[in-house]
Amino acid sequence: MTTQLVPAELLQKTDKILFVAHLALGDFTYMQNCFRAFSEAYPHIKMHLWVDELRRTPDATQWDHLKKYSLYDWVNSCPMFDKIYSETYSPTLFKKSIQEARTENYPIVVSFAVHHRHRYVNLARKLSPRGFIVGQKKRVRFFDIRKHLIYRKLNAHIPAYQITKQHQAGDLNIAHISSIYAGWFNQLFNLTTTEAQRFPFVDIPAKWHDYAQQQFSDWGFNNGAKVVFLNGFSKSLDRSWPLERVFELATEMKKHAAWSNTNFIINVVPERMAEAKLLYANCQLGQVHLFSAEQNFFQLPAILSLCNLIISVETAVMHLANAVHVPVIALMRQTSPEWTPINAEITTIVKVSHRKAWIDEITVDQVVAALP
Repeated sequence: MTTQLVPAELLQKTDKILFVAHLALGDFTYMQNCFRAFSEAYPHIKMHLWVDELRRTPDATQWDHLKKYSLYDWVNSCPMFDKIYSETYSPTLFKKSIQEARTENYPIVVSFAVHHRHRYVNLARKLSPRGFIVGQKKRVRFFDIRKHLIYRKLNAHIPAYQITKQHQAGDLNIAHISSIYAGWFNQLFNLTTTEAQRFPFVDIPAKWHDYAQQQFSDWGFNNGAKVVFLNGFSKSLDRSWPLERVFELATEMKKHAAWSNTNFIINVVPERMAEAKLLYANCQLGQVHLFSAEQNFFQLPAILSLCNLIISVETAVMHLANAVHVPVIALMRQTSPEWTPINAEITTIVKVSHRKAWIDEITVDQVVAALP
């Protein structure tokens, strides 16, 4: 039997723990199950969460956007967390949050950072100068003395997982991201979860269910026709699909008898809404509505839950589709096979042809051919 990284006797006597992660919505979609399993296994330990913002900047013009990150709506709604550090988007607030965390005297700090791992080891030790800290550790070159010294600050480490070119090409099986996260919690705390327990979920407050129902009514979706949600947006260009192609897909789908009377919802990030409205005006396509979850994160899963089909690029939307049990066509690269939506029964994958290809290589015809 493998010894868990965080000693059982330490967990029994501690009253709180701090988890550090640079979470995105997709990360939390799967890691939420692990946090829930921990809270059930150790109900006497208060869980605190440090959400580190990789886009941290001294540029004040960016702060309004960063502090409204929709993930905060989700994590703040989760009763398992007693405290959340979410003001890490500016250097000043970052330093203030560090000072606040140090007053907590955390007995245990666990970092799940997979980028700049050595920097997060330093951060974990700053947050808890005398506590038991665990972090990701990557192989370091022999002569890189600085990183060797940084990693010595750890009391224990989680080996970094790697995705090889063979995995990316589909030549070898690789664990799903949910299994990787579950494996971390197993190594750390001897927690075991079944495959079914790793499926994503989202508890949508009644307020936002009502909002979605009203929105569908306002859009005239009460005629029994199918509703398809289209999303071409991702944070990175290599995972995005051109907005023009999204409208082209809606136009092409309407040419097919099975989809001729379909209502379409096109997801648009706020900063691209003006462009989307111009494309909408030019395409003269009926039964199409533009959508952006500007008020609250839960607007998105509430709307998704009422759809018949979701078509999305490789981003959180395709994982939320599994969480609300709606069939999804996922447009994916070959670089992140561990991030394939977990529920194969309701997921269809349309993949690029080679490892270095971007998602915009996928054509409208390929997506139409994948329609159920």
